[in-house]
Amino acid sequence: MTDPKPVPPLKAWIPEAGGVDLLGAVPAGVTVEVYDREFPSDPAGVRFWVPPFLATDEVTATAARLPDLEVVQLMTAGAEVWTDRVPAGVTLCDARGVHDSATSEWVLAAVLASVRGFVEFGRAQAEGRWAYTRTDELAGKRVLIVGAGSVGRAVVRRLEPFDVTVTQVARRARDGVHVVAELPDLLPAADVVVLLVPLTDGTRGLVDADFLARLHDGALLVNGARGPVVDTDALVAELASGRIRAAVDVTDPEPLPAGHPLWDVPGLLLTPHVGGSVPGLRRRAFGLVGEQLRRYVAGERLENVVADGY
Repeated sequence: MTDPKPVPPLKAWIPEAGGVDLLGAVPAGVTVEVYDREFPSDPAGVRFWVPPFLATDEVTATAARLPDLEVVQLMTAGAEVWTDRVPAGVTLCDARGVHDSATSEWVLAAVLASVRGFVEFGRAQAEGRWAYTRTDELAGKRVLIVGAGSVGRAVVRRLEPFDVTVTQVARRARDGVHVVAELPDLLPAADVVVLLVPLTDGTRGLVDADFLARLHDGALLVNGARGPVVDTDALVAELASGRIRAAVDVTDPEPLPAGHPLWDVPGLLLTPHVGGSVPGLRRRAFGLVGEQLRRYVAGERLENVVADGY
């Protein structure tokens, strides 16, 4: 009789040393190590892996090099980079809920800054001009939120004190939520359209020339989702005409290269994908990681399991 093959210890790899203290209680028998593009030890036994915050092709390829991997826990709410790159049998979980407060704050700030003319006032300040003018206001606006997930609900809560009418759209209809197929009828009435959908085959290019043409003159498009949800050429054309305005935290391509038309079009507020980049991110993200690790070791159902790109 041959001796049984030894079972490697259960390892969990996380992307930064500072996250160890934010995990909470680590289950007995689990070794937590820091992986930041360099293997800290033999990958055998790594069953729970938390990749770095923003994944590259090099990082996603690491999943195939971890022979015992069972769970990939992301620190991002979007999972589009990973959905086709996780080995069969490995559970992929996103960080839904971690970015709710930060991203919804960005949405509200972007809407208010655009509606109240802060972009133009900022330029005037830089030029030393006292550019007094009346601005638009948020009160009384009709806001259409495309995406009724965790961040979408957080945006709704933050809009409630502003005397607006909110309509939500999602992949599936439910109480108070319309389906995407109804967008052609909903868009003409919207003063502000907020995009908060994940990037999937179904949402890539969702905002095309026809979508934008249905917006009334002076409408505001806010993209807090992913750049490829919007057809960039169609957006540039509409903004160049001066017919609508936009505020975006994401672009396609990204990062936006020097000389790209989006840098110079009128009516655009552009931020460099900073919606979720706030001090509280690490605490919330690693808090979720710790909860998920404890569930995994206890054999309990994991939260935020990604299915069909969501």
